[in-house]
Amino acid sequence: MQVIDWDLAVATGTRLVRPGPQVSREEARQAVVELRRLSREAEGHVRDFTKIEADAPPQPATIVDRPGWIKANADGFRVVLEPLTDRMANRRNPPPAIVTAVGSRITGVEVGAVLAFLASRVLGQYELFLPPDPSGEAPTGRLTLVAPNIVHAERELGVNTRDFRLWVCLHEETHRVQFTGVPWLREYVRSQMTEFLLASDLDLPTLFERLRQAADAVADAVRGGDSSLLDAIQSDEQKVILDRLTAVMTLVEGHGDFVMDAVGPAVVPTVAEIRGKFHHRREGGSRLDRTLRRLLGIDLKMKQYAEGSAFVRAVVDAAGMDGFNKVWTSPETLPTQAEFADPAAWIARVVHPPNELSSRAAAN
Repeated sequence: MQVIDWDLAVATGTRLVRPGPQVSREEARQAVVELRRLSREAEGHVRDFTKIEADAPPQPATIVDRPGWIKANADGFRVVLEPLTDRMANRRNPPPAIVTAVGSRITGVEVGAVLAFLASRVLGQYELFLPPDPSGEAPTGRLTLVAPNIVHAERELGVNTRDFRLWVCLHEETHRVQFTGVPWLREYVRSQMTEFLLASDLDLPTLFERLRQAADAVADAVRGGDSSLLDAIQSDEQKVILDRLTAVMTLVEGHGDFVMDAVGPAVVPTVAEIRGKFHHRREGGSRLDRTLRRLLGIDLKMKQYAEGSAFVRAVVDAAGMDGFNKVWTSPETLPTQAEFADPAAWIARVVHPPNELSSRAAAN
């Protein structure tokens, strides 16, 4: 059973996405070459600073244009949604084929439109979920940089191109180091996403109610409200799972922002200017752009950057990098939502747990 027509999603996204900035063939070639080189340079800076080691050898960054990003993410979404698709296909009373065919095309167009919106904004990402490689030789994840968006952003901001490109690479390479250097992290995120999907209510009355709530969320957002599609479509069980996912993504995004800014002054001379201008750009945009960001949860991600970065900075200041790196021990050492606002509580629980303090006292 095909819930989403992925070929149509890619075709729709590719048709709707805005063209990138005007560059000559030589400018495009130079940008690709420099981004690949800077991604390798950034990896060394990130590993030295974070003290996270990985067994996997470093892989060159994949440089794509906007249609390439759409295709890659459609492939990734297909992998993520596979457990839900399998479950729907194995139901005792599947919907008629005509309903499935029409529904998959409708959702294909909708997903394509979302991908087109995002494809002109994403600078880079570490792709956790790739189609399986029959040879078993391909890496499990891939660092992708969207060259047209990086060029567009550096022109719009009027910043030093080399410095901006390295600054972006520092953030994205931090994610690669996290997911290749922490053995359990990728599987934990995957399992939580699968659990979230399988907690969906799939009966038709509940599905129609979810769609009604989604329509209400769109209307509220257009009027300037705070509704998001994520809030509208969740069951109670999904909200609990999403809290766990939000916590781990707040950590990895905040850690990426912290590393980017901590390493930056030593290797990116204009980092203060870039940070200031980029922060202003994140908060800007037209009313339609801000509405779509809120609906798709992008504003939530911006909040994660700030909360996560503040948490990492506070812990590193108080316990050092070795103390902070205890966060990567297991899922149980991840900070809770409450601990993001109270880093001292996380330090007391993980870095200096009560049994450790008791042992020290007994030894003295």
